[in-house]
Amino acid sequence: MQTFSKPLQESVASLLAQRKAQVVGAAALSFAATLLITSRKPKTSKDHHLHSKNQALERVLIPFSQQSLQKPPKALLAQTTLETIRQHKQFFKPVENVQKVGVNNEFLRQLKAIFKIILPTFRTKEALLIILHSIFLVLRTWLSVVVARLDGRIVKNLVAANGRAFALSLVEWFAIAIPATYTNSMIRYLQSKLSIGFRTRLTRYVHDLYLDDKNAFYRIINLDNRIQGADQFITTDIAKFCDTLASLYSNLAKPMLDTVIFNYQLTKSIGAAGMVGLFVNYIITARLLRAVTPSFGKLAAIEAKLEGDFRGAHTRLITNAEEIAFYNGAELEHSILNRTYLRLISHINSIYKIRITYNMFEDFLIKYVWSAFGLGMCAIPVFLPEWAGAVVPLKDGDSPESGRTKGFITNKRLMISLSDAGGRMMYSYKELAELAGYTSRVYNLLSVLHSLHSDEFQSAKDAEGEYTLDKIKGKINEDYNGIKFEHAPIVTPAPGSDRGGELLVKDLNITVKPGEHLLITGPNGVGKTAIARVIAGLWPLFSGSLSKPDIEDIFYIPQRPYLSLGTLRDQVIYPHSHEDMLREGRTDKELFEILEVVHLAYIPDREGGWETKKEWKDVFSGGEKQRMGMARMFYHQPKFAVLDECTSAVSTDVEGLMYSHAKDTGITLITISHRPALFKYHRHLLRLNGEKGTWETETIGTKEQQMSLDKEIQALQSQLKEVETMRTRLQAIDTELSLKV
Repeated sequence: MQTFSKPLQESVASLLAQRKAQVVGAAALSFAATLLITSRKPKTSKDHHLHSKNQALERVLIPFSQQSLQKPPKALLAQTTLETIRQHKQFFKPVENVQKVGVNNEFLRQLKAIFKIILPTFRTKEALLIILHSIFLVLRTWLSVVVARLDGRIVKNLVAANGRAFALSLVEWFAIAIPATYTNSMIRYLQSKLSIGFRTRLTRYVHDLYLDDKNAFYRIINLDNRIQGADQFITTDIAKFCDTLASLYSNLAKPMLDTVIFNYQLTKSIGAAGMVGLFVNYIITARLLRAVTPSFGKLAAIEAKLEGDFRGAHTRLITNAEEIAFYNGAELEHSILNRTYLRLISHINSIYKIRITYNMFEDFLIKYVWSAFGLGMCAIPVFLPEWAGAVVPLKDGDSPESGRTKGFITNKRLMISLSDAGGRMMYSYKELAELAGYTSRVYNLLSVLHSLHSDEFQSAKDAEGEYTLDKIKGKINEDYNGIKFEHAPIVTPAPGSDRGGELLVKDLNITVKPGEHLLITGPNGVGKTAIARVIAGLWPLFSGSLSKPDIEDIFYIPQRPYLSLGTLRDQVIYPHSHEDMLREGRTDKELFEILEVVHLAYIPDREGGWETKKEWKDVFSGGEKQRMGMARMFYHQPKFAVLDECTSAVSTDVEGLMYSHAKDTGITLITISHRPALFKYHRHLLRLNGEKGTWETETIGTKEQQMSLDKEIQALQSQLKEVETMRTRLQAIDTELSLKV
């Protein structure tokens, strides 16, 4: 049986006590850091205990695990203030298309601007997550040093055939594994939480701009051509940006910390000369990799755009499925989807080809050249001890071989960790380049949204013409009891066109006072709906002036009925929510009375009540959809309503009842329609001729208007006579053909 001297036993006992204190300290630090990030204690019930021990463990070890997915914290729903948006406007300048995407000063400027959104102050939850993430990164680096030294002692005891010390070292190894594994898991968890936190703040901010009172979601599609496929930017690009940013912090912060600490530890063993060699190796490697690194940022940006095109093609197919099926256009759509996909795959394959060459060079340089160089550095204390740092004296009972073995294994472990840290820093440059691509796209989205929010539109370069989007001079007054156009041209905006917009209605002058209902008529494509779009603020007013009521006093019913996600009740009260309805003291009984007016009283019973949720666009018929739009108008009771061909699928008798009820309730109607049956519900007529933007107004019921109607009736009667003549001639031809046979 092997015996040990008393000094050796005391030394081992002292060492074990020291390591035990380190392990306990590491575990305590990890646990304390976790408790700091626990957002709140979960609610408990007197009648109810935890379902299992696993839930209790999850509550202690995993922060934020008890937050409900169905009811997110109110902080996530806080709206960005207008003052904050105005302050941020200066940081999001319009992006020039010629700017190069890459790791440069422009990338840093854009990233700094986005950071004002995702990390507005140091008192946010995300700042706390970064601090705690950093604590765990430091803790993991310290544990790596402890493990490296422990690894050296284990091998030393093995070489020295010191069985008891070897066994105790293994016990210490398993003891330190507990805080080490917990620390590694928490680093990954905090990285994921940080990514979600960034994404939540950025998405909320974008939603506040995208769905603002200026209808930026409409403008970005119809009045601006800088962003194609905004949904791809908001859903996919923001997620990739936040994931890459959160992972890059971990992949850069820890390697940099590792480099400092491991270099300090290695200095004691390999000396200053070895450290100089390591730094020279870093510099040469960094320069070589920078010289051969492709433009991953630009490649990532192009890939994201092509992904958006492919997604948009499928979205268009789903949106227009019925029309495509009627036209039997599946074959053509099939070829369009295939071409879009092949463009995407061709680009991805080109990226893979570029990466395989780059990865071969990178792996050879970092894994093999660095490993050989590291082994050479580890050999310095053995072959050139005079170059190394301070030599640690051997303890009693240590042989020179075991001492060298311990030093070599410890240095090798530190060198491997240092090589891994350096390699991850080198690899991070590629991730940094990809982050530059995502940053460019997210910044471009934010820049465009800020421009549209500030009514700043971008015309095509060198655009000419009177009606370009950079020449909007019209004035709009939103505090007027009526609707009044003064010398206002109605122009189709043309983003990206170098000729400017097309004039539809020239120098419009018309006033609609309360109770003076207006009917707008004319051929297709002359600007009837365009007038409604200008009133609603969807299209800009290039010159002249427009006076209109406050947004709450005017209601619009478009040509295509829109049915939202939600209950049957939500379809009637849209865009109000159920909470808004209750706040105003409205009841379901009132809603039923409204449905009676529009002849939809049977709907609640047929569909199963007000709380029923369905895909309503597939449930209602065309006439039911249009009558539901009228029901919304009666629910909101506006002073003015703009109706754009919104009863074309409704029978004339029901249509007349709805128009009469609207007039009786005090709603002033501005109707766009071709139906002569609607003349009697209006007082004034605006007829658009379509010839160089000309127009004319009439008072319905006057002698001139009656003469105009008589002329229209005579024209229709003459056309009917021609039909009868052609029918008689057709019968005669049939008779002649039958006689010949």
